[in-house]
Amino acid sequence: MADPEVLIIGAGPAGLTAATYLARFRRRVLVADAGAPRACWIPLSHNMPGFPQGITGDAILRRMTEQALEYDAVIEGGVVETLTQDGDGFAATLNGRTVRVRAVLLATGVIDHHPNLPGVERAIERALVRICPICDGYEATDKAVAVIGEDDKGVREAAFLRTYSDRVTLIHVGPAEALTANGELERLGIELIRAPIDNVQLEGDRVTALSWGGTFRTFDLVYSALGTSPNAELAEGLGARIGEDGRLYVDAHQQTSIKMLYAAGDVVRGLNQIAVAGAEAAVAATAIHNCLREADGWTVGGGA
Repeated sequence: MADPEVLIIGAGPAGLTAATYLARFRRRVLVADAGAPRACWIPLSHNMPGFPQGITGDAILRRMTEQALEYDAVIEGGVVETLTQDGDGFAATLNGRTVRVRAVLLATGVIDHHPNLPGVERAIERALVRICPICDGYEATDKAVAVIGEDDKGVREAAFLRTYSDRVTLIHVGPAEALTANGELERLGIELIRAPIDNVQLEGDRVTALSWGGTFRTFDLVYSALGTSPNAELAEGLGARIGEDGRLYVDAHQQTSIKMLYAAGDVVRGLNQIAVAGAEAAVAATAIHNCLREADGWTVGGGA
């Protein structure tokens, strides 16, 4: 491929959607794939439009990768180590070389704060420990559910899950003063346990947690409400506007406060959902294409 015009950083659902759109716009696209996007943790999603029987995260990523490659997007494994402004464009360091492009789309996502429990990654793969009640709260219907939290985010997640079950327990593992919404727990009938979890045992399709004073409790599902850390360091280094939660502010076309630096997916302030990430990526890709057309003197045409 000739020198790329657009660099997409991240090969999750947002990055791959943007790659397909831009490649179909006949733009030269390079996707930097740092590996293991958040979607690969999905054991089986029933929340993905068009897949009523459910689909795994790996299958979603495989299909989206195949589609982007079909239109000649280039996907390269590696981590973008630096990103700087270079004239009207950007210069990125990838695999020991400098890549110069006219526009950048950040699809770098977030990192989940998993509970410090033995075997937690395997438990997530088996859907016994979950990280997204919006995605799969429906599957918690009428089940015994535990939420692990360290502040009032745990209260909010437990309250959300009361939509599906009246057997919800919040296990608060943070400082006592970080939990201020006790009244909401009482109002909704949510049990509160203030104790660190010492061990987790996986038995068949259930979770047995040794959590306090030698007491065992068995749950059908355990949700982690310990939050995330956005991967926004590259944008922050350029001076892009970032919210208190560390996520990026973008305009209606997904452009950050830096011209021709766009962002889509979980790194953007909003709802962490694949469908949302794809929509944001489509908007961003179209805006990038139209901005490049305008810069090249093409002032007539449709699109967003």
